[in-house]
Amino acid sequence: MAGKNAGSLQGFKRILVAVDGSENASRAASYAVTLAKDFSAELFVCHAILMPSATFGTIEPKSIYFDKARKNAKSFLNETITLAQSEGVKASEVLAEASSSVVEAIVSNASSHNVDLIIMGTRGQGSFKKLLLGSVSLGVLNRAPCSVLVVR
Repeated sequence: MAGKNAGSLQGFKRILVAVDGSENASRAASYAVTLAKDFSAELFVCHAILMPSATFGTIEPKSIYFDKARKNAKSFLNETITLAQSEGVKASEVLAEASSSVVEAIVSNASSHNVDLIIMGTRGQGSFKKLLLGSVSLGVLNRAPCSVLVVR
């Protein structure tokens, strides 16, 4: 088997888990920590904050929006990092401010950190909760530079 992912048959060395504070993301984070521990892999805990556009409809100024979004993100990023560290897994925080899409922020960070695997929940806190597979998960599946594991 040729290509970037051929080495993953021997194990994953760099894993990115996308978190958003949802129950599905929490399950994905637990799974990511377990895999990272099993493979002695480095874990990148990623959250993307989508920058509101003029048509987004937010009433508060962008600076206040980002301050609140960063504060919320820090909470669940730290939760996953603490879990990873308690299991002896090296974990790093990746807080991305996405100007166009959360999908592109996750895929871009996966590329820049040269990860072997992206792990994420089936759907998150977005408005597409009724879909079997969330729009972000589906977008990452279609654009990722590596393997993707979607956790129910």
